[in-house]
Amino acid sequence: MRILFCGDVVGRSGREAILAHIPEIREKLGLDLVVVNAENAAGGFGITARLCQEFYAAGVDVLTLGNHAWAQREIVGYIDQDPKLLRPLNYPDGTPGVGSGLYTTAKGERVLVLQVLGRLFMEPVDDPFAAAERTLANHRLGGSVAAILVDVHAEATSEKMAVGHYLDGRVTLVAGTHTHIPTADAQVLAGGTAYISDVGMCGDYDSVIGMKKEISIKRFLRPLRTEPFSPAEGEASLCAVFVETDPKTGLAKRVAPLRMGGRLAPAWPAMD
Repeated sequence: MRILFCGDVVGRSGREAILAHIPEIREKLGLDLVVVNAENAAGGFGITARLCQEFYAAGVDVLTLGNHAWAQREIVGYIDQDPKLLRPLNYPDGTPGVGSGLYTTAKGERVLVLQVLGRLFMEPVDDPFAAAERTLANHRLGGSVAAILVDVHAEATSEKMAVGHYLDGRVTLVAGTHTHIPTADAQVLAGGTAYISDVGMCGDYDSVIGMKKEISIKRFLRPLRTEPFSPAEGEASLCAVFVETDPKTGLAKRVAPLRMGGRLAPAWPAMD
């Protein structure tokens, strides 16, 4: 199975990169599943129902969110109607939506996707390790499901790496999101799980993590916050990670970064 996981989509620039490139990437790489973190898609904060449908129409199979899940108020009433839109799994009981979902590819393979929110330097949430454990107890990689993907939306690389090693050998991919900067540590861990500390963002890198740099600099220089953050509007770099699985075990055969467009150096997975 061939899977693409795209990092945080930031504003219009990031959305346009996804809508423009995902159809051709799916075709060129022969992708079976595309997952996109879209928690910054609507003006830099949250997502709307309309944007969800635009992503699906472009070939995205599953959307994940994060700490800005509820930034757009309309999503509270919408998320229960959209099984392809996932919020963090470790929000308290009674939170709208779900944090994991089972999806079937065009080839009939079942894939489990889940997201957990980190706790270091983030808002108070339930234990991400325990939340993942409860979900994985009902699914066996290479048995009931052909692949398991975990989005760890967290600030600290230490927490992301700990989750990766904790789940090593039991899931296909642990992909870090939230910090918007692509890391160079894409690897297959000892137990066969693909891992990367942060996929990066789909957005304009002539910015401060996707936001207009002038506004961000002012925030650091002055205590008064009179101007709200706004997404940068230049050409976006699409940052993603590609994973190919072993059909027998569901573990990763290989993992590689994919980058295209914008200011970052391009990267494309080497194909056999």
